[in-house]
Amino acid sequence: LEHRQLERVARRTGAGIARLGSFWGNGSGDIAIAFSTGSLIDHDENRDLVPLLALNEARIDILFRAAAEATQEAVLNSMLSADAFTGRAGTHRASLADWFGDQVERR
Repeated sequence: LEHRQLERVARRTGAGIARLGSFWGNGSGDIAIAFSTGSLIDHDENRDLVPLLALNEARIDILFRAAAEATQEAVLNSMLSADAFTGRAGTHRASLADWFGDQVERR
């Protein structure tokens, strides 16, 4: 993928977060980073123009879907893996796994 395509794929992570009821708002702290290791360019390259391969735009929809689904899965996994905690002034929050009881296998 080239940089513009990576940027477009990274933006689709917001769809995975939105599927869980959240949104990217001002100050939310949600960030997405995308990178590719597919096109190797020699650090000491002497040529003015280097050949690069990029994904055909007609084939990028599956990556958009994958970015959203992977983000959604990652958030759910982290929420189900989190432990219950007691915060300031004794405020207690149960874990999501506690709410589901034996239905959730902890990893």
